[in-house]
Amino acid sequence: MATLSRAAVCFTVRNMIVVVVCVSLLCLPFNSSAKRNDRPVVGVLAQEVYSPAPNQTAYIAASYVKFLESAGARVVPVMINRTLEEYRTLFGSINGILYPGGGVSIISSGYERAAKIFYELAIEANKRGDYFPVWGTCLGFEQLTYLTSGKTVLSHTNTSGVPLPLHFTNETKDSRMFKGFPAELMKDLASEPLTENSHKWSLALSTYDTNEELKKFYKVLSTNTDGKTEFVSTVEAYDYPIYGTQWHPEKNAFEWTRPYIPHSPSAVKTTFYMAEFFVSEARKNFHRFESEEEESKALIYNHNPVYTGHQSGFEQTYFF
Repeated sequence: MATLSRAAVCFTVRNMIVVVVCVSLLCLPFNSSAKRNDRPVVGVLAQEVYSPAPNQTAYIAASYVKFLESAGARVVPVMINRTLEEYRTLFGSINGILYPGGGVSIISSGYERAAKIFYELAIEANKRGDYFPVWGTCLGFEQLTYLTSGKTVLSHTNTSGVPLPLHFTNETKDSRMFKGFPAELMKDLASEPLTENSHKWSLALSTYDTNEELKKFYKVLSTNTDGKTEFVSTVEAYDYPIYGTQWHPEKNAFEWTRPYIPHSPSAVKTTFYMAEFFVSEARKNFHRFESEEEESKALIYNHNPVYTGHQSGFEQTYFF
């Protein structure tokens, strides 16, 4: 029998190791590290159109899609008025969900019904170790307060079309959301009006302080005031990857129709750092579609945004 030299044996072993490593890498989900999904897909919830037209009964502002795409996620529109089974299937296929701002009811609407279903599925999933992040912006933030508390807890504020600096709380330094923000940007957020507010209803800090459900569920990271009422402007859940901003992080980089939207370098950095944070949370989830074909059919690339900047606060809108 032929014998191998020590050098030949070492070479052979090394190549076997390389082959094993390469095969192992191919077996990892999404061709990424075992602890990170580098092909995240995030759902964005649609909502009813105020004045429906043929093939235009629901919409998503394109800025939310761009917001997520800018941090490396793809987007699936989450349609309203679908069955529970359809929502369950979609939940098992996406890696997180964003509830956008808007003007529909947080008590009774297709938006509210879908938001409630995904919120409850997210809570159940996270309890069993299936990390699934949820984000609410403006109306989405207000929706989260209703879903968590089980009742309407909002107060009227004079905050429609107002950019504000954030009043950070002591909880911020240990937060997940702002952990990766540069110190200079945090300083700018606290001193410059970089967060655009477009809401008439807010969660008063006094209400939060006296509501047991909200207080034990959410950590308040920042507050603001309209001069009369101090309200909660940024939250993250203590025990779940659930986040909310009463302000609009997506507008600074992608909406131009209103003069009060800030577009300074720090304002735009705020957009991208917030997007990067939430998408990094979605990367911790490993849900996937049953096939590439199913994934392709679901992606928002199948729909074309319409220019609406001449008649609304959104430069572009997806209609469904």
